[in-house]
Amino acid sequence: MIDLHGYGPRLLEGALVTIELALLSLVLAIVLGLVTASAKMSRSWLAHRIGTLYTTIIRGVPDLVLMMLMFFGGQIGINQFTDWLYTQFAIDIFINVNEFAAGVITIGLIFGAYMGETFRGAFLAVDSGQIEAGRAYGMNHWLVFRRIRFPQMMRHAIPGLSNNWMVLLKTTALVSVIGLSDMVRIATEASKATREPFTFMIIVAAIYLLIASVSEWGFARLQKRYNVGYTEAD
Repeated sequence: MIDLHGYGPRLLEGALVTIELALLSLVLAIVLGLVTASAKMSRSWLAHRIGTLYTTIIRGVPDLVLMMLMFFGGQIGINQFTDWLYTQFAIDIFINVNEFAAGVITIGLIFGAYMGETFRGAFLAVDSGQIEAGRAYGMNHWLVFRRIRFPQMMRHAIPGLSNNWMVLLKTTALVSVIGLSDMVRIATEASKATREPFTFMIIVAAIYLLIASVSEWGFARLQKRYNVGYTEAD
């Protein structure tokens, strides 16, 4: 039996933190992805430029650099703003950047850019004839989106969405560098204290693999649901 030297409960707590971080980041990434895809497909020059600038910057800067900028740079920016409030209006407040919030926002921003490209490609893959048919039946813009465009888009987006989720899941390990007690940071502390890095890191790897396996099963079920009525050739 593996001896965890009393770190078992802490590893479990860290695993829960990792799952919460990943799920909240995924929600933010999906929202940003849909907004970004809409902006890049918009007829508005400004919206298109903003969406393009966002995806270019995020995909061009390393994830670790963005994490450090968001956490440390964000705290400096907030401190400067609160100092200005105190100087101008005598409002004395202190805002501390939380490691968990910084992790969610950073990972959400990073994968919002990738999700944007995934959703944009999926929207472009939707047969325009079906959209025109919906409008011919008198459906308004929102009804066409909800009944025709979104379900069709999801059928094409799920493979890319699944891949982005898998990469996002592994990216959560980066939050350990800003002090969040996720399972990677706890495993690192345990490895240093016990000098048994293999024992703890293999457990972390197994947990990530378990989460990924469950995710694969879930996305397969989701893909099957949206593929109802279609063949492989479609």
